[in-house]
Formats: sequence, structure tokens, C-alpha cells
Amino acid sequence: MLAAALGHRLSRFFAGRIEWFRVGAWDFATLTEMLALRFGTARGESSLERVGTLRQFFARTGPRLVVLDNHEDDRATARLLDAFRESPVTFVVTARRCLLAGVLVFPVTAPLATLGQSAFPRVKVLTRKLRFSPLALDIADSLVLSRAVSVKALGDFLEARGVSRVVAVEHEDDLPEVALLVEWAWQRLSPESRRMLVVLSHVEGDHMDAASLATLAKVSGNAARALAPLERWHLVQEPVAGRYTLHAVVRHAVRRRKSFDPARFYQHYVSLLEREPERLLLEQTHLFAAMDHAHRTGSLSDMLRVEALLRDMDG
Repeated sequence: MLAAALGHRLSRFFAGRIEWFRVGAWDFATLTEMLALRFGTARGESSLERVGTLRQFFARTGPRLVVLDNHEDDRATARLLDAFRESPVTFVVTARRCLLAGVLVFPVTAPLATLGQSAFPRVKVLTRKLRFSPLALDIADSLVLSRAVSVKALGDFLEARGVSRVVAVEHEDDLPEVALLVEWAWQRLSPESRRMLVVLSHVEGDHMDAASLATLAKVSGNAARALAPLERWHLVQEPVAGRYTLHAVVRHAVRRRKSFDPARFYQHYVSLLEREPERLLLEQTHLFAAMDHAHRTGSLSDMLRVEALLRDMDG
């Protein structure tokens, strides 16, 4: 939201030359492909060629603002920013942590948390127990609001599972207080709802529509019924009407429970876009995720299928 507000405030300064990219954990080759496709520059045979034509484009078109949202791969992002450090481009990178040198870091914290207050009065007594985490408090509040559990029972569950213990975590997405709330919900979800969470925890593209989610989760019945508790308990987010995703912390908590074959995402979205090319813009991040999958596996046939779709976007 802050990046969007910044873009709005600086729109006149950059004469409207403002671009937004969702980047995630993709490699350097995928990132340069995204830029080349968006700006209509030559994609070439290599990342080096793409960088060269992009530099020329930036030099020719003047200052612009580029937002790289949801940065996850430090090496790929560092390489990208360094490649264009001499170009008239201001990059804004959003992330919950930054392990990059040569950039300015502006930490953002929830304002009430800094004052020791809670934005969720219904579960106020759990505020310290949940480490003032807005995400954990939001999920806990929704569990109590739905009358699925009382505040006391939820607090007792968290204590019994060791929420107050001091432990080492794997990384910034590994928050035990959120993982314990996910565990509470997981025990009470149907198999169909669980499978939907697993799919959302492994997908590398952005938000998914309910139809794709149901297909990949093998929910043959009423998808809305399987989604209902996930929405009611705020385990899923709906950034666009009818399309779903997970917060990265919830994603990590679910992902540790079940694996999922990434080739299934590739097959689903590439086949979908081959049948319905008019959905390319809507499903663009899934296409880039398919490209990244093809790069990782080194499958020539997979690369050629993605390349055919990219040509349609290029045209």
C-alpha cells in the first residue's frame, strides 16, 4: 500500500512513467524477460542482450519509477538492481526483510504495536502471547468471531503448544504463533479445505481463481463450501474479487505439512493459456512461474510451450 501511495504521489514527477511488477522468488532470466515484455524491448537470446536493450530503452525514455513487489530472491534482485544502477530508473523493492547492500532500507512497523496496544480488542488478552503480530491477531480474532473457539480456549491451546517458548526460527516467514493458529484450524478443516490450502501454499504465481484452485486441489464438489472456512478464519486473502492467495507466513506454515508437484502448476496454467489466450494478462504471473519452472528443469519442450505463449504476449 505504501508503494502504491508513493507511486501516486510521484506520478507527476515521473510523467506517468510508473510500472509495477510482482517478482517473488524468480531468477534473473525470468526477471529480465518480464521487463522486456512489459517495455516491448528485444528479448534476445540471453539475459545479457535483454539488459543491453533495456538500458538503451531507459536512457531514451527518461526517468521512471519501477516497483518490484514481494522481493524474495536476494541474489536475483541484487543482480537486477546492479545491472541498471546507471540507468535513470528509481526502483522501489517491497519485502518483509532485506539482505541487500547498496540500497536504502525504510522499516515499516504496525503503529499500535510500537505503543504496546492492540488493534483487535476481541482478543486483546492474547496480544502479548501472539507477539503483537497483526497477522496472528487477525486470524485469532476471526476464529473467536466465528465462535469456533473462545478466547480462553484458544489461549490455553497456544500455551499447551509452547507459544511462549523461546526457539530459533528458520527465517522471517517462520512465526510459531501463526503456525500454531494454522495448526488449530488444520485439525478442524475438511480434507477438501486442507488440499486448497496446500495448493495455495505451493503456487508460485499470484492469486488464483476458485476454478483453478478447485481443479488443482481435486475438489470435485462445491468449491465454495471448501473455501468458506478458509475465508471465515482469514487463512486466505482475496486481493482481487474471486481470486485467492496466502500470506507468506501462512504459506510457510502450510507448506511444511504437505508437498505438491510443481509440474502440475505448469501443466495446468500452460494448458489453460493455450486454450484461452485472452487470459494472458490476468494469469501473467502464472506464466512467468511456468517460465521459471522450465528454466529450473531444463526441459526444452516446456520452454518451447512457454515461448509460444510469450510470443502472443509480445505481439
